[in-house]
This record gives sequence, C-alpha cells and structure tokens, in this order.
Amino acid sequence: MSELNLQKALEKVQAASRKFVMAEEKVVNEVMMKLAELLEKNVAKILIENEKDLAKMDKSDAMYDRVLLNGKRIQAMAASVKEITGHDSPVGIELEHKVLENGLDLRKVSVPFGVVGCIFEARPNVVIDIFALCFKSRNACVMKGGSQSENSNGVLAEIILEAIEEGRGKNLFMIDLLLLLKNDRELLSEFMKQDKYVDVLIPRGGQGLIKFVRENSMIPVIETGAGVVHTYFDEEGDWEKGREIVFNAKVSRPSVCNALDTLIIHNSRLKDLQRIVRPMEEKKVEIFADEEAYKILDGNYSKDLLHKASEENFGMEYLSLKMAVKTVNSLDEALEHIADFGSKHSESIITEDRESAEKFLKAVDAACVYVNTSTRFTDGGEFGLGAEVGISTQKLHARGPMGIKELTSYKWIVRGNGQVR
Repeated sequence: MSELNLQKALEKVQAASRKFVMAEEKVVNEVMMKLAELLEKNVAKILIENEKDLAKMDKSDAMYDRVLLNGKRIQAMAASVKEITGHDSPVGIELEHKVLENGLDLRKVSVPFGVVGCIFEARPNVVIDIFALCFKSRNACVMKGGSQSENSNGVLAEIILEAIEEGRGKNLFMIDLLLLLKNDRELLSEFMKQDKYVDVLIPRGGQGLIKFVRENSMIPVIETGAGVVHTYFDEEGDWEKGREIVFNAKVSRPSVCNALDTLIIHNSRLKDLQRIVRPMEEKKVEIFADEEAYKILDGNYSKDLLHKASEENFGMEYLSLKMAVKTVNSLDEALEHIADFGSKHSESIITEDRESAEKFLKAVDAACVYVNTSTRFTDGGEFGLGAEVGISTQKLHARGPMGIKELTSYKWIVRGNGQVR
C-alpha cells in the first residue's frame, strides 16, 4: 500500500467514525453478538490459519504461547465479546453539569476518540479485543499486528467483517470501521505520521515495540508499558499464601505482561524461600538468585535451574519460565528496588501486617498494586471490563487495564439564549 493509498483508506475510516457516533445501540450490539456467534462457529477455520503461524515458530520461543490459539481460547474470545456487549454504552454520559450566573448551561459529556490505532505483537486475540472495545465505544480502529500471527490476524479480521456485513442493516459505512494493515515496515512508519486521520495510537507489546512507537509516532500515544513485575514477601508474610501466589504469578501463563519477574524476600524469611519456590522446580522455572538467596537454594533447588544473578537479571521482563530473586533487609529497601527496576505495571506484597500493606499500597508507583494476591489479575476481563486495549502504565488519560470507558474523551456542550461576552 502506497502513501497515497494509505491516506485514502484512512479517509474512509475517519468518515465512517464520524457517522458511527449516530448509530443506534441496538445495531452495535447486534453486530457484536453476530461476531461472538461467528467466532464460535469458525473455530476449525481459525485453528487452520493459526497452525500456519505456529509452524514458522520454535515451540521453545516465548512468543509461541502468545500466538497459540485453541478451542478454549477462541471460546474465551467469544465470551469476552458477549461480556463487552452487555456493558452500557460509555458514550453520551453526562460527567458534569453546571449553570453559570449568566444563564449558560454547561454539560460535560463523554464522546468517542474517533479513530483508534493499535500496533501489537504476537497475540491474535488482540484483533478481537481491540475491535470489540472500539466498536462498543463508537470508535473506528486501525490495527497493525506482528508477522508472527499474520495468518491468524487475517482470518479474525475476515470474521469481523462478516459480522459487520450480516448485522449492519442499512449502515453501509460500518464496513470501513476496521482496517487491518499489512506487515510492511515502510507502511508502518508512514502510518505513524497520519495524525490527521488517527486520533490516538496504542502500542501493545514488549519494551522494544513501545519504545519504537513512542519515539517515532506523530499520533498521540497512550503507552501500554512492558510488565516488569515484582512480588515482595514481607517479614510478616504467610509462607503458604506466598507459595501459592508466587507460583500462580510466575507459572500460570509466563508469557504475558502481568506474570512475575522478580521475587523480593525479606532476609528474615530466607528460611522459607526453599518451600516457597519448591513447586516451581517441577515446572522447570529457572531462578537467578542474588548471593544470599543463592546460598539458601544451592543444594535445595535443581542445579540446572539455579543461577547466580547479575545486575542485568533485575529489571528484566522475562516472558518465560525464568525469574529473579532479590533479598532485602526492610520494606523500605523493597520499595526502593521496585522504584529502581519496576515498569509501573503491577506490584504485590505478601504480608499479614496491615501497616506494611498500607505503606506498600501508598508508596508503590504502579498502575495496579496488590496485597496478598497474584499480579495475574491485572487484566481487563478479570477487572470486569470484558477485555482491555492494553495495560496503561502512564499517568495521562488512563492507567491500568483500558476498557470501553478509557476509549472515550469528552466535550463541553454549551446552551445559551443570546448571551455574549
């Protein structure tokens, strides 16, 4: 696609987005329920295309699990679409109302962004998540997926367009509410310059992708940061709770951004470290331990899986069955480590001491902060949002899982009766 053709395609998307604000909620919900139905109906078709992507990958690659689709995951995608459909529209909500002394009536009302761009890596379910969230919030969307999931992305986009065709009624423009860009590096660079047509750009992927988009985009960017995630086992932590929480955070799905990267442990609880990490040995989790933790685990954890940590092991997003262990002498030292090495995504403390828990909640600068539970809950579905466009780690506009409400802005509606200034 040439620069001129890209602009023409984006003009159609933008024009469709302007008409879309007037669409009836009934029509929106009909299209979305049709999409859920088609996902359930086309599982075999989706898996054929997904297998083409997986065939190009090494199973040991951390990205493999992100690209992988199966019947359960496709059913979860359909369920997510249904859940999003069931939410009230986030558009047209009165956020504030005041009448000035001069009689002007001011109302602050939620509105769609217009055209939402998303550049993402690997996970093909993002195609469905982004579209469903944008569609429910009356936004058009332009997506660029990674080459790893090109076939999967393509078939999911086809199913979306089929749902629009069958459910749009007289709203012929709706077919232009989705644009999936081809995998072309020059096209990507050109796309990021199109601030005339695209209102906001959301990168969803690793640190490299996010940095690239932030540094090269002329479109305003909402940063969904990489997840360098910590769990701190406090002096007053319950080791049985801790064992389950740490295991879940690291092992349940290690390739995602809310998975545990570094376990921080108070030095007075090193005696419990072996039994906290023991379940992970069966799952072949590699541990990079600092000097104090290494002494405890040496001889008590598989030799092939235990390594001495270097400075590079802290602040790393592993996205695999690997994690670091850091020993600290106090809660303050744990907070300092998180401030130095965290990515402001998700952080957790395991403690039975209320004062320590409250201090952790107040002091940690992250989108999601937890007490005595797994960081794996940082997810739009788990938060009752249906899905998320991404996990925002910045502080402007939105923070944490971004659902339909976070895909809106607002405008002031002012009604008068001849007032002049």
